[in-house]
Amino acid sequence: MQNLRNSVSLIGRVGKDPETKSFNSGTRVAFSVATTEIFRKNNGEKVEDTQWHNIIIWGKLADIAGRYLRKGSEVAIEGRLTHRVYETKEGKKRYVTEVNANELVMLGGGK
Repeated sequence: MQNLRNSVSLIGRVGKDPETKSFNSGTRVAFSVATTEIFRKNNGEKVEDTQWHNIIIWGKLADIAGRYLRKGSEVAIEGRLTHRVYETKEGKKRYVTEVNANELVMLGGGK
């Protein structure tokens, strides 16, 4: 069987200023990126479909992201998809999909 790799690439805009947290294991930065696909239906109607992606970055790259990224910044992200489950204080299970980024390129200024 072929060795398949978990890899994702996104280009989009930062949804809000990144949230930086420090841990014993290092610095983590979390933020969301919006990607928008624009297409036309068969009847000619224009449709914009925006998807939101949770991004997590660790280490030196996290320091850079925390320092320079702001809401509206256009970025290119490469990383891998991860899924996790946690339980709220009320005992409800929550499911989260995140992109653990290992590369970040700042493409331009804010909107």
